[in-house]
This record gives sequence, structure tokens and C-alpha cells, in this order.
Amino acid sequence: MKFDVLTLFPEMINQACSHSIIARGIESGLICVNAINPRDFTKDKHKKVDDTPYGGGAGMVLMCQPYFDCFDSIEKNSDTEVIILSPQGKTFDQKMSTELSKKSHVILICGHYEGFDERIKIYTKAKEVSIGDFVLTGGELPAMCIIDSVCRNIDGVLGKIDSAHFDSFSDGLLEHPQYTKPRVYNGLKVPEVLLNGNHQEIALWRRKQQLITTYLKRRDLFDKFAAICNDKTDLKLLNEVISEFK
Repeated sequence: MKFDVLTLFPEMINQACSHSIIARGIESGLICVNAINPRDFTKDKHKKVDDTPYGGGAGMVLMCQPYFDCFDSIEKNSDTEVIILSPQGKTFDQKMSTELSKKSHVILICGHYEGFDERIKIYTKAKEVSIGDFVLTGGELPAMCIIDSVCRNIDGVLGKIDSAHFDSFSDGLLEHPQYTKPRVYNGLKVPEVLLNGNHQEIALWRRKQQLITTYLKRRDLFDKFAAICNDKTDLKLLNEVISEFK
């Protein structure tokens, strides 16, 4: 899978991709991340990529020409998804992450300053995406959040194929609690059910803990899951959780 990132600060992308799971995915050839600087495409001798907004106002707006030419330099296919990082966009979530992981090519366009000339959005036919209702200096950190999340869904990127299947949000619920050695530390014990070797009991305990954690921390997700749940085991556990914590 290939990611092309249009950014005025390619070193931010390159540095972030040189560590951990993303770096291993790149080394194994499963993913490719290419940072491209629109400043390299400007026709201005001073490498200018922004200008004052028509109609007045504070700040500078990113210009069409460098971004049009930078975008045109990228080879695309019928499967290419184009995304502009924007606070006006649809909020990124696990569902979108999973959908993007099925693509072979994603272009991420990072903004800066006071934003884009609107014609850049029109020309690239990009989908606007936000990572939350807060303001950042530029689109590089949101772009890396998306790359990191999407890569986790690509077969072979994670050490174990099942690792991503039990992450928070993968099935609409938060993840269950995790424990490791030692069994007792500072008087705090690992739950006995995790030590008895009964995998069926462990799976049931973990599922109920998912529901409890989601109920207590993200009631909105719990209610959404409860509204569409039709699994008999899950329904039984849902009723137990609601009864215990109401």
C-alpha cells in the first residue's frame, strides 16, 4: 500500500515513519510512505507557496499552483483515495481506517497557515477528514495518525495477525484490560480467570470486561453497540452489565 503525503515539512513525515511498526512495514515492503513538498513545484523564485487572502483577513492562504503541480506529479490509479486534512472534514474513526486499508493508494494533503485556496479541494476532488474538534498548526500530525491507524489493518504489518482484531473500536467496543507477569505486584493480583487455562472462560471474561469498560468510559459507544447487538451471548452479558451498574 502506498501513501503519498503532500507536506511543506516532509522531514516530519520521514522521521515519524522511521520507527516502530510503520518502519517495519516499510522495510518489509508492505507499505510505502512518500513525502512530497509542494514548495519544490512553485514557480516563484523565492519558493513562495502562500499569499494574502482575497477580501482581507489575517494570515496566509496556500496557493493553487504549487499544490496543483505537486498533485499532478503523483501517479494515480482507479483505487486512489485523496484526503485533505481539514477541521471541516468528517471525523476519522476505526470504520474509516478499515475502509482505507483496503485501498492500494492514499494521497494525504497537509495544510498549514490559514488553510487552502478552496480551488485546491475542488481540483483534487479530495475528501475532507478531521481527527477531532481541535486546532493544530498543520496537517502533518493528523496525516501520521491516519497512516499509523490504517497500517495496523494491513495483513502482515503487525507481528500477530489477530493483534488488530481486539484493539479498542475494532468491533465498536473498548479493549478489555490486559495483564502480564508477575501474578502479584504491590499487593495487586492478576484476575484468577486468566490463570486457569480455560480459554472459553477467559474469552467470556474478556468480552464482559470490554462491555464494562465501554459502559463506564464511553457510554455513547455502549448504547450504540447495544442497539444493534443480536448475538445471544453478547445480549446476556449486556443485560448483566446494565443490571450491575445501573
